[in-house]
Amino acid sequence: MCFAMHCVGTAVIAAKATPDQERRFLRPIAEGRHVTTLALSEPGTGSHFYLPRSTFDPDGESYVVNGKKSFITNGGHADSYVLSAVAPGSELDPGTFTCLLVEAGSAGLDWGAPWSGLGMRGNSSRAAGLNRISVPKANLLGEEGDQIWYIFEVVAPYFLTAMAGVYIGIGQAALDLSVAHISGHKFSHTTARLAENPAIVEQIADMWARLERARRLLHYAARLGDAGSPEAATAIFASKIDVADAAVALTNSAMQLVGGRGYQADGQLSRLLRDAQAAHVMSPTTHLLKSWLGRSVLGLPPL
Repeated sequence: MCFAMHCVGTAVIAAKATPDQERRFLRPIAEGRHVTTLALSEPGTGSHFYLPRSTFDPDGESYVVNGKKSFITNGGHADSYVLSAVAPGSELDPGTFTCLLVEAGSAGLDWGAPWSGLGMRGNSSRAAGLNRISVPKANLLGEEGDQIWYIFEVVAPYFLTAMAGVYIGIGQAALDLSVAHISGHKFSHTTARLAENPAIVEQIADMWARLERARRLLHYAARLGDAGSPEAATAIFASKIDVADAAVALTNSAMQLVGGRGYQADGQLSRLLRDAQAAHVMSPTTHLLKSWLGRSVLGLPPL
């Protein structure tokens, strides 16, 4: 189970929870009895997960939801899903999507096969079909059509900070493996230790500095977020971009230092190398974040 996405989903529910939603969802979550997650991404929308094509139609005291979702972390395992949808006809309006809580086991929630990725295989990601799912209106989060604010006030800050933390961990693991290998080995047919080689020592120094810079920027961004600073979003965008670059650079350097031992298909370093690649492509992608960051620095709205 991926608890980072559980925490982000919880933050979305908590942002405007009704007393009924607090009782049915937030209290069980706080007691460790309920796992939630996000269901935002869709086929064909690419990194623009804030432009859902799934639709909802009022039907008495319920909504009828139709569409498709992809890359749902904890798919088929969570107890509820924070799902995005739009009223029919407003699929291309980035300011009008709606969030609904769909409960596990709902009729019409049809799961696809588990997704088999190059990396990040531990997040249990799956696609789902939404086939006339009946969702009680009591499961509406906030108001109909008002949830674009979730992207920049809840989803992006929590998700980006959580993911940056994951990739800092990947970078740290790559550095630790490199240090352990260099400290414990010698050059073949000599008594000289790898740790005494100036070029190798310099590469370890570069790796440590690269990781520490990314970590400090992430901590700075997180502090701004906790303080509610108006500069938090800009710092969070920048930190996720920088951490993604660092994770890829550190795992590549570790592979060079560890050599053949690290190149094993089922080894720890090969997993870190594969997982690090997701840092740039997991939405919001690095390309999209740079657009948001640049517009923010220029005093423009991210979208």
